[in-house]
This record gives sequence, structure tokens and C-alpha cells, in this order.
Amino acid sequence: MTKTKISLSELEMRGNFIRRHIGANQKQTNAMLKTLGFNKLDDIIENIIPKDILTESSLKLAETVSESAVGEQLDKMRSRNKVFTSLIGLGYYPTIMPEVIKRNVLENPGWYTAYTPYQAELSQGRLEALMNFQQMIIDLTGMEIANASLLDEATAAAEAIAMSRRLSKSKSSIVFIDQDCHRQTIAVVKTRAQSLGLKIHIGNPYQGLSDQSFFAILVQYPGTRGEVQDLRAIVKSAQQQHALVTVAADLLSLVILKAPAEFDVDIVIGSSQRFGVPMGYGGPHAAFFATRDSLKRSVPGRIIGVSKDNRGQIAYRMTLQTREQHIRRDKATSNICTSQVLLAVIAGFYAIYHGSQGLKLIAHRVHRYTLILVNGLKQLGYDIPTQVYFDTFTINVPSRAKRWLSHAQEEKINLRLIDQNTLAISLDETTTRQTLRTLWRLFTCSTIDVPDIAILDRQISECIPDSLLRTTTFLQHSVFEKYHSETEMMRYMRYLARKDIALDRGMIPLGSCTMKLNAATEMQAISYPEFSNMHPFVPLYQALGYQQMFDELEQMLCDLTGFYAFSLQPNAGSQGEYAGLLTIAKYHAVRGEKQRKLCLIPASAHGTNPASAVMAGFEVVVVACDQQGNISLQDLKDKVIKYQHTLAALMITYPSTHGVYESAFRQICDMIHQYGGQVYLDGANFNALVGLCRPGKIGVDVAHLNLHKTFAIPHGGGGPGAGPIGVLKHLAPFLPDHPMVNQINPVQSEQGTIGTIAAAPWGSASILSISWAYIAMMGSYGLKQATLHAILNANYIAHRLALHYSILFADKNNHVAHECIIDCRSFKKSADITVDDIAKRLIDYGFHAPTVSFPVADTLMIEPTESENQVEIDRFCDALISIREEIKEIETGKADKKINVLKNAPHTHFLLIETWQMPYSKEQAFFPDSRLHQDKYWPPIGRIDNVYGDRHVFCSCPDIQIFDLSSDE
Repeated sequence: MTKTKISLSELEMRGNFIRRHIGANQKQTNAMLKTLGFNKLDDIIENIIPKDILTESSLKLAETVSESAVGEQLDKMRSRNKVFTSLIGLGYYPTIMPEVIKRNVLENPGWYTAYTPYQAELSQGRLEALMNFQQMIIDLTGMEIANASLLDEATAAAEAIAMSRRLSKSKSSIVFIDQDCHRQTIAVVKTRAQSLGLKIHIGNPYQGLSDQSFFAILVQYPGTRGEVQDLRAIVKSAQQQHALVTVAADLLSLVILKAPAEFDVDIVIGSSQRFGVPMGYGGPHAAFFATRDSLKRSVPGRIIGVSKDNRGQIAYRMTLQTREQHIRRDKATSNICTSQVLLAVIAGFYAIYHGSQGLKLIAHRVHRYTLILVNGLKQLGYDIPTQVYFDTFTINVPSRAKRWLSHAQEEKINLRLIDQNTLAISLDETTTRQTLRTLWRLFTCSTIDVPDIAILDRQISECIPDSLLRTTTFLQHSVFEKYHSETEMMRYMRYLARKDIALDRGMIPLGSCTMKLNAATEMQAISYPEFSNMHPFVPLYQALGYQQMFDELEQMLCDLTGFYAFSLQPNAGSQGEYAGLLTIAKYHAVRGEKQRKLCLIPASAHGTNPASAVMAGFEVVVVACDQQGNISLQDLKDKVIKYQHTLAALMITYPSTHGVYESAFRQICDMIHQYGGQVYLDGANFNALVGLCRPGKIGVDVAHLNLHKTFAIPHGGGGPGAGPIGVLKHLAPFLPDHPMVNQINPVQSEQGTIGTIAAAPWGSASILSISWAYIAMMGSYGLKQATLHAILNANYIAHRLALHYSILFADKNNHVAHECIIDCRSFKKSADITVDDIAKRLIDYGFHAPTVSFPVADTLMIEPTESENQVEIDRFCDALISIREEIKEIETGKADKKINVLKNAPHTHFLLIETWQMPYSKEQAFFPDSRLHQDKYWPPIGRIDNVYGDRHVFCSCPDIQIFDLSSDE
């Protein structure tokens, strides 16, 4: 018998990661292919994917790199980053993440692989953690309600201005911006204002506002140069004009300073970054948004509220704007669908671990060091213009600012350049006595003794007047007092994590969400200090490792998509949509066709599409879909002809949100181009195209990619994400710029770019290493295999379920793309069972439900991804088939229509110790699948009462003693 010689490349295991990432082994793959009547994976290409969209040329990507080699390459990259002491400020500060939080949250897949908590019953852990975050923000700002985070401080400011426009009774179209706001915030607000047709006035609001007309005002507190000022006069002037006041506040400063709410402001925004979240070269970080209770229905993003379950116990849920984009679409308050949950959770735990007393120690230490440093510089003869400050001040160095800046960098310290005469210095949690001595030595000659810290500490007096000092308490809820030892903190985080279903427990088959593996090797770089501890505005020579990563990632994405250029700045899919549409608007404007303001959007589109289009200044017209889920070509043609002179763009998702490859895709693109429009591709479903199709080669002009879907960045329970946009050459000159980095867009147009989209130049920079590593380890072969397995798994599920459920959309051969939709609409009539009943019953089987009622009401959209193996897929199919049999029992009268396993789902452990009164057995309720005896997920609450939660909007940490759940009024 001849032995087959194993090749050297096989022995080197270079492609080993591919089989680690793709769930099914060869035996399972063959079995699923056989079930579908296929012989090999490439049969999927022949039978399912339209031939005219297939990639004709091979990818330029390097062959797959092993996990160890990727680690070595990341080590080389991080060695090229130079981490100096950062005293730049501008909303980004060195901080200390407690190791107990780093190990148990940031590096714990139970937290970072979870999804947005739409299914509240299996999300109580992260919902409670987000409620803690909201309580922290409410306490520190003094406002009545806060949301569960936004994307960054600058975006939060833009959202505040948009909200002010909706609510203000002023007829003015002017936004007044305090000239002492952070530059990146001003830039993002300018971009938003321009697309909404608003005007910006930048000035000094403390010199009087009586001669100004505006509907909104944005002020920084403390200012970007450090000055802390009384806001009462500004608020009074604004209220006289029916204008809303937004304060961009530093969260740590609010431990010491008077809470913004005490000035009677309307909105408070900011970043929670310095609460234990590394700078990460710009992100991701959780912004906050707090306001009056009376304005809560206009708040962008998500708000966590308190309700009760069917047993009357306290239960958390997303409230108010939970699925607003899907419901209100172009009338939505914002296009932001998810935000920065993982980072909000970390910031909340930081506050819990330190408590109010710990935060006071940190804040007062930072402030005391600043007082000592300032007085020492004065002792050395320097003029300090800043009079009232928390941690930031300016220093006059006439005509020598750049010289001192360079001198400081030689000492591995980064200061902030204001102008040729002025520098700014910001201290932080990591500042030490040695930092002060180094700075004094920097600003004097070696023959002069530096000031004595102990003497200065005894002599200095407080620079903040009593009228601006905080007198109110904060973080008084018991959750902020219980967990100050590492033992208790560790146990509390585990207590919350085990309440939830994340990818570490089982498959999450959410359609249009691509809940694939987030491999440990991909995640490792986010913990490297050379990546995590870098300020986003350092000189580029200090971030060569990051720049290398960006360049390589952009080249990878260009190769995979066929686009000419990418911008990594958009830090969410929603922001990618917005940025992409702005490039189209700019393109038309530069060509003298400003009248092109109409955007066609299919009826099947994700709700963020119309919301983004309106935000970008477009008018939305909906295009009908046919019964097969495809865009109606006749309706599209009629509307293209009707609006040919004003047509700007078509937003299209491919494969469609209905889960099918539309055979007429290229024809659709040609039709739009024929009448002067541009084609925007929503990249939500790019996981069904990677390695097979390049959108830029088949008619797409611009697209955003969800790196948190297709390219393995974890969802984090609802963020972070990344939504970079790719464009063809004619749109590249309009890609985003940034005020803090010269020529971030090297080919920008003489007519300018679309402006700035996010607070940081490269968005959520620190997590881009995840996608870089994923692409490097998969290589061109692995990425294609992943796509084919994703399609295989979806079709296998559709095939297995087709005998029990109607598959709503498929091609002429009954094939789907990478996801499928099962129709549950008939069960309401036949058994009084809703799609929600099925979703909740799946919890008893240990599964997170698929996407509910999107894109079609009363359906389930299922996307297994390539990371699940046949065993898990079969377990999921078995669960749905079993549930269908349970529905049949109701239909035939064997089971009661009102009291049955679906209506009462999910079944909690509390029912085990109560007298059993159900007409079905405990075994059927708790263990409908015998495999559950090995590992049973016990939901912490029963079916949540959504109606009660909507009627009683309560969005802060409940006190069991005073929170009354007994009333249904």
C-alpha cells in the first residue's frame, strides 16, 4: 500500500486557521452538500450565484498566514508605534483599566461576542450593566435621563444639534458653537449641519449673546483650553430665544465641578473614555447623551428601561427607540442603530469598582497635580492664561511653542500646540509626581532647581470658585457601593455574564447580523499597550505601526471589493452609510448638479438606509419589491424615468435583505447610471460575496462594509463596530478629512471633501487589527471557502426547515444566499401563536432567536455564518422542527390555545420550586431536547412585559424598595 506524501506546506500548517474558523469539517461539509444534491463546494457557484457578478480576475491577497506568523507581524507593527506620555487632552486621556475588568470583560467572549439585547430575556446581564452606565451618567451630569451610549463625543454633539432642531421653537437656522469646543467636535458638527441645511456660527458665548440669533448652542465644559466658566448667562440668553443648550462635558471633571443640570441646560454629551477605556488611537469609546425626562422620546440611540416579567419580578429591556429605524425609517430621530455597548459596560464597571469615593480620589488627585504644576510653572516665571481649570491649562511661550513641543517629544512627552505662542497641557489619572518634575525640568535650564512638590502642595489654593464646585452627591445607588474588592467585582461580572447567551454558549442565528467567530488570535492586539495607549492626534512618525496596518487593511479591502480607495473613519455601519451618501452628494454638487437630491431605496431595505439618506440631505422614494423578494424592475424603471433629472442615488443591499441573489443586479446598476445616478451598496451582506464578487467591478460606485459582521470584529453586545467606505476613483477626492491630521485623504478635491464624520481620524482604530488579522489568516482561498460555507449552511437550514415552514424567498431553484426567512404569519390564525412566541420558546432550547419580523413582519430571518458546524446547525433545526410540532398540537386541539409551552416561554428555574399547574410536563417545559441535560441555559426572567415598560418609562437603576411593580395603571 502506497503512502500519500504530505506536502511541506501542509506540515507547516499555514492554512490551519481556515479549518479553525470554518465550523464544518470535510465529512460534515460533504454530508450537507449531498443533502442539497451537490458534489463539491464549487457547485454552489454554478447553481446559486449569478454568473455575471462573479470575479473574473484572481485576488492579489497574500496566501494565508499562520496564527503564530500573524502574532509576529503584529509584534513588528506595535514595535513601530512610539507610546509617549500623552498630555494632549482634547477629549482623549491615558487611563487605567482595572485588570479585573480587562480579564473578565474586555477579554471575555461572554461579553464581547454577545449581540444587541433585542431579546431581553437572554440579555439581562448586559442590560443591567448598561443600566449601571446610564445611572452613572445621570448622576454625574445631574440630568434626568441618559441613553446607553453613542459612537463618540463629536457624533453625540451632532446628534444633539439635530435633536435641538427638531425640538426648538426658534425659526433661526443657526447653530452657535463655542470657539472653545474641541476642534474635532466642531468639524463633525459642521459636516452634519451642512447636510441638514443649517448654518454654523463660531464665537465666544461668554461675551454676550444678545445680538445673536440661533436655535441651538454648543459649549464645552471645561473648555478645550481648560477654562471652566459659569454657564448661567448662556442658558438664560438661549432660553430667551427658545434655543436649546448642549454642553459637551468632561466626565471625570464632573466629580468636582457643578453638574451641568444645575445650570438648567437641555442636553449633556461627552465621552466616557477616561473611565478605564484605553485611547486606542481614537477608539472605540462610549459617548454619553443625557437630557431632560420630557425630551426622552427624541433621544437618539438606545435607552435601557425597567419593566417586569410575567411573574412580576424586575426585568430590563430596551425601551422607546428600540427598533425605531425599522418602524419610522426616513422619519427616524437618528440613523444610529447600535452604539458602543462593550465600552459603556467597561466604563460602568470602572465606576462601580471605584465607587464615588474612589472617583473623588482620582479626580482630586488629577486636579491637585494640575494646581501644583501650574503654580510651579508660575514660580519658574511662566505666564498661565487659564484662571479656572480642572486638568488642562495653557502656557504662554512667545514664538517658542514649536520649539518646546519638539523638545518635549525628545523627552517622550506629547504636548498640544495651540499656536506659535501657546501650548496646552492636560493631566490625567496616570500622572505622577515624576511627570511634574519632568515638565518643570523641560521648561527650565539644568542650573535652576525645580519647584518642591511638598512645599507647593501646602501653599496652593483652589482655583475653582465655590459657585462652580459640586455640592451634590453621586453614585449613591447600592450597585456602586458593593463591589470594591476584586473578589466581589469578579463575581458580580460573572453573575451578569452568565445571565446572557453569547457565542461562547451557542449559535446566534441572527439574519443580517453575521454572528461569526471572533477568534482569540484576532483579538490579541487590542490589549497590546503599543496599540491601546496611543492618543489619536500624535505626530504620524509615532504611529508608523498603525499607519502600516491602515495601509495594508485598505489595500486588502480594495482588492476584495474592486474599489479604488477606502476611508476607515466611519466608526459604525450607520456612519458608513452617511459618509457614502455624502460623497455622492458632493460628487453631484461639484459637477453642477445640486438638484440631484433624490435617493431610491427598496422596500426591503434596512431601516437605517432611509434614515441615513434623510440625514445626508436626500429625499427618499421607495421602490417596490416583487413576490420573490427582488426589486421590481418595472417600478424601478418608472421611478428612474420620472425622477431622472433629480435622481442622485440608489441604495441597494446585495444579496438582498430578503436573502436572495438578484439576477438583475447589473441591469439595475446600469439603469441608475443611465439616468445620472450613483449606486450605493449597503455592505451588510458582504459575507455572501467575499472572494466571489467585487462590487466595484459590477456597477457599484460606493459601499460601506460592516467589519463587525463580515470581517470578524465582535458585536460587543451592541457595539463597537466599524463601517469603512470604499469608492471608485471618481468619488475618492471627496472621502472624509480631519482637522487634526493633514491630508488624511491624499487625493482630496480642490472643491473640498465631505468633511469630518467621526471624532478620530481613523475611527475605531484599535479594533481594525482584528479585521487585518482575520483577512491575513484566511487569505484569498480561506475567504472564498468561508463565503461558500456560509451559503452552504444557510441552504442546508432552508432545506431542512422547508418541510415544516414556508421559506419566504428563494430563487427559481429554491436556493437562498447566506440567510433564509421562514414564514410564521399563518400560525396566528391557526394556533394564536406569534413569531415572538417562537422566539421566546427557542430560549428554552438554549438558542438566541433569529432576527424577528425583519424584513417582513411575523417572520424569522436565519443566518448561520460559516463558523457553525453541522452538529450545532442540526441542533438548531431540530429545535425549530420540534417547536413546529408543538404548534401542531395547538392546531389540533391537543394543547391548550392559551396555556401552552409557547405562550409561557421562556420557562425559568423559579417555576421548578412552585406548585406545577401547567397542562404540560416539566420535562416538556424545561428539557424539550434531551441534549439540554448536558448543558442547560436557564433564563433569569420569564416573558418580559413590553406594554408595561412602554407605559412606565423608568430608565435608571431601580431600588427594589421603592420601585412598585404591582400597578398596571
